[in-house]
Order: sequence, then structure tokens, then C-alpha cells
Amino acid sequence: MLSYRHIYHAGNHADILKHLVVSQICHHLTAKEAPFFYLDTHAGIGQYALDSQQAQMNKEFKTGISQLLELKSAPDSIKRFLKIVKEMNPTSNLKVYPGSPKVVEAYTRQKDKMHLCELHPKDHPTLAALFPNKRRANVEKGNGFAAVKAMLPPPQKRGLVLMDPPYEVKEDYKTVVKALVEGHQRFSHGIYAIWYPVLSRKQADNLINSVQRTKIRNVLLLELNIRDIDADKGMNGSGMIIVNPPWKMESEAQEFLPILKELLQEDNRSSFQLRWITPE
Repeated sequence: MLSYRHIYHAGNHADILKHLVVSQICHHLTAKEAPFFYLDTHAGIGQYALDSQQAQMNKEFKTGISQLLELKSAPDSIKRFLKIVKEMNPTSNLKVYPGSPKVVEAYTRQKDKMHLCELHPKDHPTLAALFPNKRRANVEKGNGFAAVKAMLPPPQKRGLVLMDPPYEVKEDYKTVVKALVEGHQRFSHGIYAIWYPVLSRKQADNLINSVQRTKIRNVLLLELNIRDIDADKGMNGSGMIIVNPPWKMESEAQEFLPILKELLQEDNRSSFQLRWITPE
């Protein structure tokens, strides 16, 4: 089933949380001279034209990244992410939004390597055209979950694996945990970031509990809900499950999560949570 197209949702509240976290992880990875490897299991098209017909249909970016750009003051974590967005939009008009590959590319050095997976037949060619230099980024038309098993451990010894399936099929909730276990067995000191939607509290907690049952240690949870989590309005929030987070990630999230909640909330039942699923 390949009906999901992220262009309809680009720049929304879930993208902001995901890409802010990815930005911060990469910031910490590049603090050291040693190269790092990045694996993106569901890379999409890499960047999104917000003036396209698809993005204009729901204009989710209007209550997402457009709001964030209006901040008068912000912690360094948010400033770093916004710098990437602003550099892609040199005029005052917001026309392009970076997907995860472009966020990571902003940090990569010549010695770093990206492996981007996209299975959708329409999205893969667009992604491949965006990253033509195979020495810097290898673009694969294939199953990103399978790549977790095939590509790890990487020669670079350090790395980030982002797993953000669309969850358009319920099996994704099981497959993402299975891929995490397989990856961790091969590359236990790597950083793993799993994005998930909050469609209901029960569904989100089932995934969180499944990760906890793996007994993998050092797992941090960040979640942002812009409205009542059980409201019948689709995706009410989203979260990031991070294995082996950078040591400053928790304190940085303590700064930016309250800001995102206040800025993006749609009702007085908005919320966030920041906790350890399993400590180190």
C-alpha cells in the first residue's frame, strides 16, 4: 500500500518536532571530528514545495512552520532548525520546507555518508534527482526497514537511524519495533529515532510499551500533542522515541517542548511529555 504522500502534510506540527530533534542529534554528532552515517528508512522526496497544489490543499504548514518562524526569541535548538529553513527560503516568502534528508544534509561534512530509502514509485525519482552525488548520499528504491538490517553496522562507527513510516498500515507499528531490535543487535551504540503519530492514547502507548518490552536501554521519549489526544480530528500529536540520545537532548527538550506546545496548540487540552522509557 503506497498511497501516502507527505507533501500534503509538509511543515506541520509533527514535522517540526521530528526535524527539530533530527537537527539537534546531528548538531551533537558533528561536535566530534569522527564521521557519521545517516540512514533514513522513509526519506520521501527530500524537500517540499509549499506553493504546490498538494501542499496548498490543507495548508498544514500555516499552523506549523509558519508559526515557528514568527518567534521573536528562541533557544539555540530552535534557532539551528530555523536557520536551515531560512537558508532554503532566502526571500521572506516561505516556499520550500526541508524533509529529513535536507535537514541532515545541512550538517553533513565530506566524510559523512547518507543512505536514503524511498519505496514510492513517484517519490523515489524526485529524491534521487535531489541527491545526485552518490559519494555523499546513496538513494535506494527499496524497503527502508530491510535497509536497517542490511546497512548496519556502518563503516563510520557512529550514526543516526531515522525510522518514520507513515503507519498507513497497522503492521508498521510492529515492523518498526522489529527493525529497531535488528538494528540495535548489529549497531548497539548507534542513535535510533522512531517517529510515531498520536491518533489515540491507546495506539501510541501500545507502540511505546512494545519498545519498552525490547529491554533496550537508554531510551528517551518526547511527545507533543496540539489538542486533546482523543479528539476525532486525525493526528492530534506525534512523538519521538530516541535510543542513545545525545546527553544534552533531555535538557534541550525541556526548553523547546513547552515553547512548541504554547505556539502550536489548538485547544486547552494540548500537552507534551518528556520521560525515559528505559534509563541507561
